[in-house]
Amino acid sequence: MNRSIEQAITDLRKFYDDDKTHSYNFRLEMLRKLSSALHTWEKPLLKALYDDLGKSSEEAYMSELAIVKHEIKYMIKHLKGFMKTKKVRTPIMHYPSKSFIVNEPLGLVLIMSPWNYPLQLTLAPLVAAIATGNTIIIKPSRYSGNTSRVIKEMINSIFSSQYIEVFLGGSQINQELLKYKFDFIFFTGSVNVGKIVMQKASEHLTPVVLELGGKSPVYVDSSANIKVTASRLAWGKFLNVGQTCVAPDYVLCHEKVYQKLLLALKNEIVNMFGENPVYNPEYGKIINEKHFNRLIHLLDDGNLAFGGYLDPKTRRISPSLLVGVDLESDLMNEEIFGPILPLIKVQDFKEAISFIKSKPKPLASYLFTNNKKQMEYFNNKIIFGGGCINDCIIHLANSNLPFGGISDSGMGSYHGKKSFETFSHNKSITKKSTLIEIKLRKPPYKGKMKKLKKLM
Repeated sequence: MNRSIEQAITDLRKFYDDDKTHSYNFRLEMLRKLSSALHTWEKPLLKALYDDLGKSSEEAYMSELAIVKHEIKYMIKHLKGFMKTKKVRTPIMHYPSKSFIVNEPLGLVLIMSPWNYPLQLTLAPLVAAIATGNTIIIKPSRYSGNTSRVIKEMINSIFSSQYIEVFLGGSQINQELLKYKFDFIFFTGSVNVGKIVMQKASEHLTPVVLELGGKSPVYVDSSANIKVTASRLAWGKFLNVGQTCVAPDYVLCHEKVYQKLLLALKNEIVNMFGENPVYNPEYGKIINEKHFNRLIHLLDDGNLAFGGYLDPKTRRISPSLLVGVDLESDLMNEEIFGPILPLIKVQDFKEAISFIKSKPKPLASYLFTNNKKQMEYFNNKIIFGGGCINDCIIHLANSNLPFGGISDSGMGSYHGKKSFETFSHNKSITKKSTLIEIKLRKPPYKGKMKKLKKLM
């Protein structure tokens, strides 16, 4: 019989309070267990990802398993260094004393993950939570039910339920979990649900990281290598059938290369998926009927230049290019999250930047150009979570780069070292000797100003 959420929280807090998760050896052992389990459970996990999202084994391994394995490897390599107490300087005013920073776990953390990358976006935060010595509750998405079930089975097979617990279910379970106080909540998902999570967390003053989404723009300049640009854009946009939070959402293209890019994108789509992508076994599917119908509606907000083929039985929509789009339509005001790419003609870089800046701050932005001034402006003057120049998406697969949004696209970040910082607390401590007592800081103050100014 499954434990109640209340009982699970009680057990997990007791496990944490008993100091069982704090040591380096324990954390290292748990990371190695997870690494070994990913090898043992690889086939069931890949099959579940195919059943939920139609992902080929190769795509699923590349975009889900490999990223998690790399995070584990990175964390194991650096864990001892991350855990070390860091000595810092102490002002002479406080002599004789030493100051240092101790990394300590947050306590009991809740990880709420989405359906689009159900393995990666569940286990990458889990790696961080394990490495930082927390106890953990995981709530994966019900939409990706096959993957969520396999994750639960895998976690149950390698970890004590006193240490890590997985709860399956829909919004009712989410609501129930959010009634309780956690020491930290890590949420990945939609903006609307993110607002609910933050509101509920605020009732307990629980800190949160929100990994959300939004409309990630692309600008293609006349100086760009169009063939390479089309190749990389098509891959990034139609990976996981466009169901990627950092997928290119729309393309602003310089009028001089607009037609050339449109043709090149058509060719790349055919090269990747063939003439009939909806029948290609390597091409994925939309997660459920609700999202399938939503995307069909968005196809009406522009003129179809390529694609638009549907297979309702398998929930497949072929890669679709739209032109002549209505800038006030749903297509241009909500995250597309599917295999539809609007192309918008602009006169120059200035017009593109003006359009991007008029919208909420995006999770990702992409620039295709060989113009160094544009690159510098992109790096320093446009606000977004993260991005690429002359490619897309790949910034999130680098453990040396923090990944996260800003403003409407989220708050907080993780991956690599940043994950360790996000899931732990930097505790500041000053240790002072009792051998000497300096009276300069204490009343009476008369006659001490000169010395105070010299020392402080």
